[in-house]
Amino acid sequence: MNIKNKKISIIGAVKSGVAAAKLVKNLGGIPFVSEICEEDTLTGFVKELKNERIEFETGGHSDRVYDCSLMVVSPGVPYEASVLVLARQKGIKLISEVELAYYFCKGKIIAITGTNGKTTTTSLCGHVFNQSGLNTFVAGNIGVPFSDIALNVKEEEIVALEISSFQLDLIDKFKPNTSIILNITPDHLNRYKNSINNYANSKQKIYRNQDKGDYLILNKDNGEVLKYLKEHKGKSFYYSLDEDLDNGCFRKDNMVHFKKNGKVLFCCNTSDIALKGEHNLSNAMAVICAAKIFELDNDNIINALQTFQGVEHRLELVREINGVKFINDSKATNVDSVLYALKSFNEPIFLIMGGLDKGNNYNQIKALVIERVEKIYAIGSSAENIYKFFHSDVKVEIKNSLDDVISTAIKEARSGDIVLLSPACASFDMFENYEHRGKIFKEAVNRL
Repeated sequence: MNIKNKKISIIGAVKSGVAAAKLVKNLGGIPFVSEICEEDTLTGFVKELKNERIEFETGGHSDRVYDCSLMVVSPGVPYEASVLVLARQKGIKLISEVELAYYFCKGKIIAITGTNGKTTTTSLCGHVFNQSGLNTFVAGNIGVPFSDIALNVKEEEIVALEISSFQLDLIDKFKPNTSIILNITPDHLNRYKNSINNYANSKQKIYRNQDKGDYLILNKDNGEVLKYLKEHKGKSFYYSLDEDLDNGCFRKDNMVHFKKNGKVLFCCNTSDIALKGEHNLSNAMAVICAAKIFELDNDNIINALQTFQGVEHRLELVREINGVKFINDSKATNVDSVLYALKSFNEPIFLIMGGLDKGNNYNQIKALVIERVEKIYAIGSSAENIYKFFHSDVKVEIKNSLDDVISTAIKEARSGDIVLLSPACASFDMFENYEHRGKIFKEAVNRL
């Protein structure tokens, strides 16, 4: 794609939008960024645009956004937003920021999607490949936009790319060398018209353009992944905690094996995987599949699995005070993530939940909450719904801020208890994003 001297409109002025605008400018295009939020809520991003001398508008979308050859859409902008509806009516091509970056990336791409575990798996993938001597960039939905690094990637280098359904909605030519679908459970149903079919079909787009020289890695244990699987041309590998596979990775007793055409090519002990929990073992097996597709050395893989310590905001121990552990799981933006978090602890839990509800069904965690949770602190716009659902089975108290939660929890929790931020909701009602929410939580804990 040649965008030199072409007008490119970017919808959304946060992280990925700014990165897309800078990429367009670096390639000789003429970017214009349009954001519906007011300028005073976008301080850092606006400053970056001004420093780059990129033209922008805030507080709404003017007609200028339609004076373009191409429109790049940030993942936070819904497909049915009026600005995009009108752009389609005008015949303007819409693409995601990931699609834009893909056109200009020379390296090989391992794209990872799923409802849960994307960030951990993408980070682990980057760690394993870098420890094995392959220079690997970690980017995408994980925090570093693909557009920020696309031009820096050489042909022999790798991008481990976390990719969300929102980013997949507007792909066209995007074609990873290796695609991974970790799992599909109900999420973002407010965006997908309360239809898991729509959400799942969006995830399946990750391999739409792959050919017979590419690879697709799938979770054999997740029924929804298999249910919505479409015809594909790439070579398939599976992974499973329970089923012996001839082409893929599986657990047998306390060992993890990888087979190709029935032949064992990799083996390690489950204890070699530093990340704890069944869900993380499953994530690690997805990475092992990718590592063996790229024929990485077994000793290097095992060493990397032993040394990886996880990611920020995902079951992160912040501090222990008088025997009470404070755990930051701000990345848990759906009910399924909270299920994993609750299963990770045997100690009594003081659970912090709430935020922007995405169509949550709390029935799937109800029994576990009753079994393991001493009390729920409900925050954000969904606090009343959480109170109504749980208060007859467990103590629930509505709180106005994380500072308020922490000051109460330190008085009520006892030695051996867990104070767990695992919200089950998006963060945008009170915070910029889940990272900001986790940061505020950690600051509140560290002030104790």
